[in-house]
Amino acid sequence: MSRVQRKRDERVRRIVAVAAEVFGERGYEATTLEEVAERLDVTKGSLYYYFAGKDELATAAIETLGTDWTERLEALAGSLAEASRPERLRALLRAHIAIAVQEYPAALRLFLVPDSWPAALRDRIRELRRRHDLVFRREITAGVDAGEFSVVSVDATLQAMHATMSQAPLWCSHLAPEARDRAMDDLAEVLSKLSR
Repeated sequence: MSRVQRKRDERVRRIVAVAAEVFGERGYEATTLEEVAERLDVTKGSLYYYFAGKDELATAAIETLGTDWTERLEALAGSLAEASRPERLRALLRAHIAIAVQEYPAALRLFLVPDSWPAALRDRIRELRRRHDLVFRREITAGVDAGEFSVVSVDATLQAMHATMSQAPLWCSHLAPEARDRAMDDLAEVLSKLSR
């Protein structure tokens, strides 16, 4: 990859990350390209160089965030094949919380209220959520089947985990680094106990 292409890719990643933040904070309808441009300290016109408009930028934000997050969790699950199922689940929970708190605190809300998005994006958000959910569902279901986990219901356990993890940025982001790490560890431990 050429230096020019690398720089372009970096710019696009930065635009998408900031757009995800703004969409997460304000919702689809209230977000404007002007606000995204202002946060980036660029002109609105420069955004059009990379994206045709708000819908295309929103799609890129959703796709990038949803795909990146899930692929990272899937890779982690694959790398922990030799770990016990409780260790794998706890590691996945901790990784999810860390990504939410440290990388995408506002953007997490992109996936929480899909009904406020245009229909085409709504369906894609739901699909990305299903794929993300499947990472945890596989672990819990396999643990139940192997007799390692005991849950009232896999669905209820996942709902409780996802609802709690969606609040992690509110609970942890403002803490000093050491306290934040401890809070994320504690939260992952508490959530992992839902399956035992």
